[in-house]
Amino acid sequence: MFSIRKLGAISRTYRHLNRYHRVLRVLFKYGFEDLVDRLHIDQYLESGLQMINRKPREQISRLSRPERLRLALEELGPTFIKLGQLLSTRPDFIPPEYLQELARLQDEVPPFPYRDVRKIFVDETGSPPEELFEYFDTEPLAAASIGQVHHARLMSGSDVVVKVQRPDIESVIAVDLEILAHIASLMERYLEEVQGHHPTAVVHEFARSLSREIDFSLELFNIQRFARQFEGNGTIHVPRTYPEFSSERILVMEYVNGIKSSKVALLREQGYDLELLAERGANLVMEQIFVHGFFHADPHPGNIFVLPGNVVCFIDFGQMGRLSRKDREDFTNLVLNLVEGNERKVTGGVLKVTIQQGEVNRDDLARDLGDFMDRYLYRPLGELKADRILQDLLDLVSKHRLSLKPNLYLMMKALSTVEGVGLMLDPNLQLVRLAEPFLKKVRLGRLQPKRLAEEFSETGGEYLSLLRELPTELRFILQQMREGHLRIEFEHRGLKGLEKTLDRVSNRVSFAIVLASQIIGSSLVVLSDIPPRWYGVPVIGLIGFLFAGIMGFWLLVSIIRHGRM
Repeated sequence: MFSIRKLGAISRTYRHLNRYHRVLRVLFKYGFEDLVDRLHIDQYLESGLQMINRKPREQISRLSRPERLRLALEELGPTFIKLGQLLSTRPDFIPPEYLQELARLQDEVPPFPYRDVRKIFVDETGSPPEELFEYFDTEPLAAASIGQVHHARLMSGSDVVVKVQRPDIESVIAVDLEILAHIASLMERYLEEVQGHHPTAVVHEFARSLSREIDFSLELFNIQRFARQFEGNGTIHVPRTYPEFSSERILVMEYVNGIKSSKVALLREQGYDLELLAERGANLVMEQIFVHGFFHADPHPGNIFVLPGNVVCFIDFGQMGRLSRKDREDFTNLVLNLVEGNERKVTGGVLKVTIQQGEVNRDDLARDLGDFMDRYLYRPLGELKADRILQDLLDLVSKHRLSLKPNLYLMMKALSTVEGVGLMLDPNLQLVRLAEPFLKKVRLGRLQPKRLAEEFSETGGEYLSLLRELPTELRFILQQMREGHLRIEFEHRGLKGLEKTLDRVSNRVSFAIVLASQIIGSSLVVLSDIPPRWYGVPVIGLIGFLFAGIMGFWLLVSIIRHGRM
């Protein structure tokens, strides 16, 4: 995993500062100078900011703020594109209009030359591609921010695709992550509206996600695990992998000669059963989620191919989601209680699958959940769309300062995405109806004798362990009290901005008092006609007025600079 330095600090190396200035230039270019000023970045980067043009071009100013953010992230490159894609799955963190725009982020960059591909092969395997493959296409099939894909043929005659990591991508991402961590710490310090969302925690989550995505050996393991889940299932094909040619920076897998699920007209022309494909794809994703708890987190049309016999094939296993059995059961109970209209259980269920960012008023939450159920519970099944239901549920929990666990966000994104793909193939697809058997299976699974015995054994073991450790823990607490080491700490939130404002006001008042005293004192010296004189005016008084003028000008500049008159 990437190592992020202490938050709030930033390396002073040329590479870090040069990249930081580049980030700020792009932010200014797209009209985010207000954000830079609110974060007080000029206090940490003393040089170069005055030279940056802060005014965006006129054509950029006409764009909406979400559009400008998307364009800025695309221009800043791989790390920021991936960050935008992560934020597009976090409706608790950013408003809906930003979610829709960030979902359009394009991860398309120019390919890197074949000589770099050859060097990576030599570094990783000890041999160039021409010695390992019968044929290796030097022109890539596709290029993205993390790597690019080439078509090749093994000595055995099997066609494969070779995914090669972009050169020096780790060092580029490491610098960007440190800059993001620093900006996140400034957001927590200066932007009160985001403090409850913990931007630094989001950056750490993002670093973990990127660490997994750029390690191609983990993607190899993901494919192998995914294949084991569907052994013997003829409705799905999982690409074969070739570990003997793969490494952390190279992934070799079977070339899938199929049709993308987005090419609906071609599928219909070649006689595929579109309704069957839509239902089959949706069932496969729900089996991944509710049965196995290990699922493809990005099943968009470009990642789903159709093979002869209406067989579904998923590709690109860099983003995978994981759900524990408890998370699956908690979410299942929440959905089934919603369907049954049990407000009390629904309220408790929402609190189980969310993280509280502050005090929650359960009565207000229960009332809003009741309105939510009234909105959907009595509609015909054909009118229910999972994407709309899930989005409204996310908006509701965000309103009450709750956020879903990150793995549940990925699950909901996967369900919404696969529903969109299914509706392209079959406009009459009802994901809610297809999900019902899986949800009931999860609930019934808890009532099986074997499962009940396991839970009883686990619970009994935990109680026994608690009873065994209780005397020791009580003795430790009493000892801490006796030695005076036990203390209760209170933390005041939301006062940092007020404290800084009061400090600034008190400093300016003190400065103004000194300035007024200087003017009055100089006036008294002039009126007293104390020598020496210059053109009949006491020199000491003139010097006092000069200093007062400089101080007054300094105070005025400081006020204008901070935007407060």
